[in-house]
Amino acid sequence: MKKADRKIVTEFGEEYYGFSFGSVNDRVCEIVFNTSMVGYQEIVSDLSYTDQSVVMTYPLIGNYGITDDDFESRTPGIGALIVHDYNDMPSNFRYTKTLSELLEENGIPGISGVDTRMITRRIRDNGSCRVFITGADRPKEECLKIINETPVPHDAVSRVSCKKRWYSRTSNPKYNVVAVDCGIKLNIVRSLNKFGCNVTIVPFDTTAEEIEFMKPDGVFLSNGPGNPEDVTPVIETVKKLKGKYPIFGICLGHQMISLAYGAKTYKLKFGHRGGNHPVMNLQTGKIEITSQNHSYAVDPGSVEGTGLEITHINLLDNTVEGLKCEKDRIFSVQYHPESAPGPQDSAYLFGQFVNNMKEAKDNA
Repeated sequence: MKKADRKIVTEFGEEYYGFSFGSVNDRVCEIVFNTSMVGYQEIVSDLSYTDQSVVMTYPLIGNYGITDDDFESRTPGIGALIVHDYNDMPSNFRYTKTLSELLEENGIPGISGVDTRMITRRIRDNGSCRVFITGADRPKEECLKIINETPVPHDAVSRVSCKKRWYSRTSNPKYNVVAVDCGIKLNIVRSLNKFGCNVTIVPFDTTAEEIEFMKPDGVFLSNGPGNPEDVTPVIETVKKLKGKYPIFGICLGHQMISLAYGAKTYKLKFGHRGGNHPVMNLQTGKIEITSQNHSYAVDPGSVEGTGLEITHINLLDNTVEGLKCEKDRIFSVQYHPESAPGPQDSAYLFGQFVNNMKEAKDNA
């Protein structure tokens, strides 16, 4: 029988042994789980997972390989990938490389053969925690010391944001959108293009004055990793731009809008990650099945008196999933309407953003 060569050590001293694929780098990161049955390439390349080790609850991972068209970022930033059964012989006419090859190219460790059900239950019951991924023979005491001495990063957005602006144009454009990149998913840019928007993607620390100089019809705030309170440049930009342009925020963008209006955010016990979260639209009464990926949420008790209105709630735990300020033409959602991977119930939100830009233009 093959001997385990890698292990996961949690900050509580638990050890899970498995087998290496991808890179053999040692890594300290937060451990979380994702319940999606497909879409591991999009998850690995979603920059919101920067510094996080993702446990996939679906057991078979790697079976359809990696395809050039399905990336959500040019350089994956995930901390590590933990799976039960890794398949290194994909069956897919579109695939260009294996998942292990992608991870190895980007220095991302993978572990297979562990009991992902047990790990997921531990995270669910005890909350997400920090782990050290290393060789199977390293002493536990040394691993715990390394976890304790490794500082918690607060610069994730500055690391994953683009370093200079770039453009994504579409045929017959109707609107120009400036997208503030905190770790933006490429399918968000594609979705804006499909709705007739030329998109200028700018670094997270682009000032409000620089954005105004570009004369956009609307401003988009992207998803991204880490604590929203760490991203003060974007929060300050929202404070200066609110009321001047229609603004749409997704995930981290949603949280930063809430902070800019004076609401508060907090960290969830183990977050929401997967493609099957039911969300109720309080304005229509309709329930959307949504794709989610976040550790933080908006405190509903802090929204009152800010000028924001809660528009969506999560039916699993009643957390805030959407906000709007009608007067300022600002709205945001905690989930991912671009759906990569996931259901496409919420694509209408891009249309809502376009309608806000049209109204602003008509009333200018």
